[in-house]
Amino acid sequence: MTMFTTTTIASALSGCYTALITPFRNGDIDEPALRALVERQITGGVSGLVPCGTTGEAPALSSVEWDRVVSAVLQTADGRVPVVAGTGSNGTEATIERTLRARALGADGALVVTPYYNRPTQDGLYRHFEAIAEAVDLPLILYNVPSRTGVNLLPETAVRLAAIPSIVAVKEASGSLDQASQIVLETPEDFVVLSGDDSLTLPIVSVGGRGVISVVSNIAPEAVAALTAACLTGDFATARTMHLALFDFCRAMFVETNPVPVKTAASLLGYCTPEVRLPLAPLTETALCRVESALAAWQTMLSAEGRVAA
Repeated sequence: MTMFTTTTIASALSGCYTALITPFRNGDIDEPALRALVERQITGGVSGLVPCGTTGEAPALSSVEWDRVVSAVLQTADGRVPVVAGTGSNGTEATIERTLRARALGADGALVVTPYYNRPTQDGLYRHFEAIAEAVDLPLILYNVPSRTGVNLLPETAVRLAAIPSIVAVKEASGSLDQASQIVLETPEDFVVLSGDDSLTLPIVSVGGRGVISVVSNIAPEAVAALTAACLTGDFATARTMHLALFDFCRAMFVETNPVPVKTAASLLGYCTPEVRLPLAPLTETALCRVESALAAWQTMLSAEGRVAA
């Protein structure tokens, strides 16, 4: 039984949703570390969880592993926050099958990335998402990340897709505030725009977005949750202060390909190992120093404010 329906999702899809890393140990999924991460996120005040997205190394997971990760997150969350499973692939039928599986496991929604490598036209993108929506009764969040997929879901296509009742939101990671603004302007009020870039959360919410699907909240759930809360209540003075405090750390988490830096930061805090799966590789020495420095600066800032570092 899912927590979301297409009529309730607009209110539920706001604030900070964490794009969860998938912890590994000796090549296998580290389920205890994953469950502990979920608990840490919920305690930190995030609004929801997104397993098996880009940050969760979904392309490197077998179907059995994907099931295991989504099931563990759902079981651990136990209805306390919504869980949106990443189900996208570069094949429409494969995406439908995985989205059906997400629904069967009890996910509250599905995050569906634009097909990568194929480089479909805008009409092809529309038909892809339309086919998924017709095949699966589950709220869908479009995921636009052209730097990873090689294709940009244009605002005009997002607006067309927003007319399909079960397509309820977009994770907008094009890096363009103009693009996010156009989607907000031209879609119905109950269609949700979420930032897909941590460093753009404040500006995207300021033009009508509803929050972020965050990488950085794997490490700093309280801070990202508080930032989005301040934005959503219109307290942009506080939000700006928090945005600037987080900014360097956000940039450090993308010094190399996500999720390698954030997994490295998590390992430095003892949350999990830094293992990633090929073709991803460990950080270079220069990048490691950058992550270590940014994490130390973030912890120092928290300590100076009287909070518990990390």
